[in-house]
Amino acid sequence: QLQASGGGLVQAGGSLRLSCAASGRTFSSYTMGWFRQAPGKEREFVAVISWSGGSTYYADPWKGRFAISRDNAKNTVYLQMNSLKPEDTAAYYCVARRTWGGNYYDTGSYGYWGQGTLVTVSS
Repeated sequence: QLQASGGGLVQAGGSLRLSCAASGRTFSSYTMGWFRQAPGKEREFVAVISWSGGSTYYADPWKGRFAISRDNAKNTVYLQMNSLKPEDTAAYYCVARRTWGGNYYDTGSYGYWGQGTLVTVSS
């Protein structure tokens, strides 16, 4: 089970750090990541991190503004979001899958999804 937290209301230009805590099993050997879904839009890929934390991959819109990290001792993955914009308003979902590589954008390739945590960025 994946439990996302850390969402909330923030002004444009601000920062938030999302957390995703895994329970029920260890995800230390899994690729973990984040998707988001803005109101009225499809779910879209944000970033993933390898099981060791040594490799990351970001969708282009969030390179340089968002940073994914993980702490396997805490079974937790994080998404640090900086310079937030109103268009970043969305529900953010953490995900996990067994493999690294391939198509990170494919929602069907992730076997585990957390519930969303809502981020609202005001202008």
